[in-house]
Amino acid sequence: MTELNVLGVLLAGGLARRMGGGDKGLSVLGARPMMDHIIERARPQVSKLILNANGDSDRFAEYGFEVVPDVIEGSAGPLAGVLTGLEWAAANAPDCQWLATFTVDAPFVPMDLVERLALAVQSDGADLACAKSNGRTHPVFGLWPVRLAGELRRAMIDEDMRKIDRWTARYKLIEVDFSCDPFDPFFNVNAPEHLAEAERLLNSEKRGAA
Repeated sequence: MTELNVLGVLLAGGLARRMGGGDKGLSVLGARPMMDHIIERARPQVSKLILNANGDSDRFAEYGFEVVPDVIEGSAGPLAGVLTGLEWAAANAPDCQWLATFTVDAPFVPMDLVERLALAVQSDGADLACAKSNGRTHPVFGLWPVRLAGELRRAMIDEDMRKIDRWTARYKLIEVDFSCDPFDPFFNVNAPEHLAEAERLLNSEKRGAA
């Protein structure tokens, strides 16, 4: 599943208010844009990777990705990014039956995220899967069947659905637990002080790999 028919989407449609606005993914971490780190980890896990972002796509031109804005207007949150990815896959990647979602503010996402989510769905007969660590669920790191695109659109339009966990509660969801040793791989940068912590974690990771 992971090698043949999984589309990956980087969710970058947020407003980043706590970071003072702008693009969190373009914040510098380890002398490179933070987004570079997540791309290195996400790209090998999927057959194709696209970017969900609003506004002028030229600011991401150097990456060469298809940049797809939210299909639901009004800053509808990460669930809008999920729907955007599902509908893009249905229209442009008919071989991709699954969508894997990542966020651009979590630079340490596991390299085996998609593989483990896919195996869990297959072994448990679940509809979809998401990551979990340190007792917390991370629904934005999920594996979603493209066949649910229409149902999600109806929920968002007709019911004003905005919370991921409210929508996934309608289906058989399996949560896959990831180790926090040596640190939580889903650590995300939501504020300037988190960026400094991410720098520390990156340096410790490099020392551990040396």
